[in-house]
Amino acid sequence: MLKHYFKIAWRNLLKDRSFTILNLLGLATGLACTILIYLWVSDERQIDTFNDTDSRLFQVMKNSKKSDGIGTDERTPGLLASTLATEIPEVEYATAVIPVSWFDKKGILSYQGHPITVNEQFAGPDYFKIFSYRLIEGDKEHVLSDRHSIAISNELALKIFNTTDHVVGRSVEWNQKDYSGVYLISGIFEKPPANATAQFDLVFSYDLFLEKNPKLQSWTNNDPSTYVVLKKGANADQFNNRIAHLLTNKNSMALSTLFIQKYSDRYLHNHYENGVPAEGRIEYVHLFSLIALFLLVIACINFMNLSTAKAVGRIKETGIKKVMGAQREMLIAQYLGESLLLSFLAAAVAIGLVMLLLPSFNQLTGKQLSLALTPDFILAILLITLLTGVVSGSYPALYLSGFKPAVILRGKISTSIPELLVRKGLVIFQFTLSAVFIVSVLVVHRQMQLIQTKKLGYNREHVLYFEKGGMVSDNKQDYVPGGKYEADLESFLQRVKNIPSVVDAANFRHNITNRNGGTYDISWSGKAPDMRIDFTDLAVGYDFIETAGIQLKEGRSFSRSFGHEKSTIIFNEAAIESMGLKDPIGKVVHLWGEDREIIGVVKNFNFQSLHENLKPCFFDFTINQWASKIIVRVQSGKENETIARLEKLYKDYNQGEPFEYRFLDEDYQALYSSERRVSALSKYFAGIAIIISSLGLFGLAAFTAQKRQREIGIRKVVGATVNNIVLLLSKDFLKLVSVALLIAFPLSWWIMSRWLHSFAYRIDLGIGVFLIAGMATLLITVLSISFQSVKAALMNPIRSLKTE
Repeated sequence: MLKHYFKIAWRNLLKDRSFTILNLLGLATGLACTILIYLWVSDERQIDTFNDTDSRLFQVMKNSKKSDGIGTDERTPGLLASTLATEIPEVEYATAVIPVSWFDKKGILSYQGHPITVNEQFAGPDYFKIFSYRLIEGDKEHVLSDRHSIAISNELALKIFNTTDHVVGRSVEWNQKDYSGVYLISGIFEKPPANATAQFDLVFSYDLFLEKNPKLQSWTNNDPSTYVVLKKGANADQFNNRIAHLLTNKNSMALSTLFIQKYSDRYLHNHYENGVPAEGRIEYVHLFSLIALFLLVIACINFMNLSTAKAVGRIKETGIKKVMGAQREMLIAQYLGESLLLSFLAAAVAIGLVMLLLPSFNQLTGKQLSLALTPDFILAILLITLLTGVVSGSYPALYLSGFKPAVILRGKISTSIPELLVRKGLVIFQFTLSAVFIVSVLVVHRQMQLIQTKKLGYNREHVLYFEKGGMVSDNKQDYVPGGKYEADLESFLQRVKNIPSVVDAANFRHNITNRNGGTYDISWSGKAPDMRIDFTDLAVGYDFIETAGIQLKEGRSFSRSFGHEKSTIIFNEAAIESMGLKDPIGKVVHLWGEDREIIGVVKNFNFQSLHENLKPCFFDFTINQWASKIIVRVQSGKENETIARLEKLYKDYNQGEPFEYRFLDEDYQALYSSERRVSALSKYFAGIAIIISSLGLFGLAAFTAQKRQREIGIRKVVGATVNNIVLLLSKDFLKLVSVALLIAFPLSWWIMSRWLHSFAYRIDLGIGVFLIAGMATLLITVLSISFQSVKAALMNPIRSLKTE
């Protein structure tokens, strides 16, 4: 029997190839998109889940009272990890980590005079017990116990020694300000996996960091991240209650409380509102999971509509089979079998499409996804395919098998009200989703346009920067590999400025974009005792404000004409307003134990992403030996030749060190990498949804034209024109799509309002977006049904009226 069903199903698929191809393409496209999104979602959910201690591994977070509510931060006091390990019985292991992002410039590792720029971090002695980075060589109990020992990755070992064998015990030279010196390699760890957010090449002992930064011995300073592994059976909520006020117990002036968050949740749940985790990147996981579901549903609806349209031609076949004794259950099984066969064919095509599109999809998402045929993946595909086949084939199967033989053979088939409502409901649902997609694409595109064109208060065009390296003077005999001695930075900057295509140059230390560090340790005459303002500080040298294109509102910027400017300070407008100062120039503030004179006020500029409101900030003058970067403004169109000359000059001062630079605009774009990917993906998925929906509408138009064939013939005989017939067949579909738009617009407004809410600077959801989306949807509807409508209208009335 099964073989018989399979033969009939296969013959029916081959009988009408155009129908089969349309259905196959619709289902395959929907399945391919679903598989791609499944791979992306699975990868997102696996980030940082590789640790053996995952269920008990937490990061300690800090909530601090601020003027605008409660802010959440991962930077904690330097003594916290050791205190938790010794004073809290639920803690099995605890470690402090100074991550790669903490350092303003990369360090340089040298072996036998060959320097390599690497990403380093500092970690406590229990680090390799907490995180599952496999040690190829070395003992996890002691690998970070010595302040002058380091652990390196196997990838770095291969770069330096061309092997990972017998590397432990060798000495290498490190060059990075206070930490420069000779270190002994005590261990080799396997490079962090791709699904780890922490990517580093080298690990130093945290005790060394404490030695070089004695301020961390105080509970008033916050720098490292703190991680704990709770003992088996420990309750996380009870632990939270225990540590909540630990900082206040250690420092009565502290205004912060502590809580823990599961480490593997930090990547997806990385947004906080008033001290409470509030979604974050997980919203995109949910969003694209819904998109995958909707695309699959649209593909199934498309299948139903096309199958139902084709069913008219198989009504007599159904009637004859019933007369011959076929039971309804047998017919349902046959039609579902055809649907399942088509679904599995579509799945095979979909996998081929995924293999073809995966490289482009990886480039678009910034991932390294692969189509690994694991048991879980195969099971997921089988379930999705079975579900698709059953869902998409159920309505046509029930529809075809439900007719009575006598009605079929007499040709008195009429459309029931429930059947009509189901079919109209499917069309409304399809185009509601399509319209939501169109609105979303328009809104995301306009918001990205705002991000690209918004005036930030500084000029990021044609500006590059690079780390200054371990500069040495022109006296080359003073050179030591790795650049131990500080150069005459003024001489270097002057030579940079002498390059004809360089407009200006300056030195600085902190990041210009996405600068999050700062202080509230600042006071002034008239400050209220309970006032706390979190200032962001930017350490810069002479000419920085001019090079970055930041505008002065009043006063002056740092100038060589006034000599050393360490006792001066420059604020932005937001800071002056928050401080309540009038006529600020010449007034004195107290910062980090010293008096500073306000010499200037700059206009507000966005040094963080547009997700954040403008914050108070100040410029602190940096002396040359503390500057870590050089910023250069270049003449437009002369970037390549300038970079070549900068590289040559850089290597004159930093022999053997690689010249690595970035454009300021690249850093700004990186702040919105997730949004840009969402924008690009939403365009593709919206286009696919529209195409699949149009195929369904095409099928439904064909079905309607066939059902009303005799009516059309009669109307033409009594004088109806082609335009009259086209309008007759089109108006019902246009009504359905109009209903879909009425549902889609408030729904899409709600969805996109929530998305835009994450931006401090956002577009207005005006009526124009919805008008464009509505016209586009109606145009797509007209194009989808026009072919079948015109074809039916042009048919010869004699052929239409001929009784079959």
